[in-house]
Amino acid sequence: MRNPLTLAREAWRMVRVLQDPNRLQDIIDLARVLAPPMAMRRVVERLMQSPTAARAFVERPRVGMLPLATLRTLPEGTLGRAFADHLTQNGLDPNALPHREAHTDEDYVRAHLLESHDIWHVLTGFRTDVAGELGVQAFSLAQLGSPFALGILTGGLANTLLYAFSERDARMQALTRGWVLGRLARPVFGTPWRELWEVPLVDVRQRFGLDLPTVDALLPALAPPVKMDPSRRAA
Repeated sequence: MRNPLTLAREAWRMVRVLQDPNRLQDIIDLARVLAPPMAMRRVVERLMQSPTAARAFVERPRVGMLPLATLRTLPEGTLGRAFADHLTQNGLDPNALPHREAHTDEDYVRAHLLESHDIWHVLTGFRTDVAGELGVQAFSLAQLGSPFALGILTGGLANTLLYAFSERDARMQALTRGWVLGRLARPVFGTPWRELWEVPLVDVRQRFGLDLPTVDALLPALAPPVKMDPSRRAA
């Protein structure tokens, strides 16, 4: 039986994240609640079906400490330069993230996803606002079947309903876009990102089948804006 105090703390974290989806540390702390060991084992089993992901569990590539000064000197348009610019523009310090050990396959999944999160932002073109975060989590759910991603999406939609209903269109568009990109793209989990810093971003996206222009052109056709009948606005 779990400690009642621990349960209370986890419940309070969930409430805080529901009210403010930007609470990064609370979200990180909820990872083991939203994705318990048995669920992570199923994620590993699904990933093992991909040859590239299966190889990653053997080689275990990590992003590690980022040479940001070097990445900023890379030519514009490279993955490394785009990633460094993304961090600078959004005031992000990746070295502030907690370092995760990876003694088991499940631990490796958690560690690699934590390190790669902002790289996925660059790959998919999502911003770091709530809509963009929902888009990346939808991408993760489509790629990995991650219960953690599903939990964050559920909380994000609840936050939209209760606190930010006016942002529903942007958030749903981002969620849909992330899901479609994740389903169409080749697996990105386990990529040795440090080997790709100098590769043009457009080539990296092409490598994974991330055809952003085509998906972005398709989405408006899938979800046209709803026009309210003027005669019903007073209802």
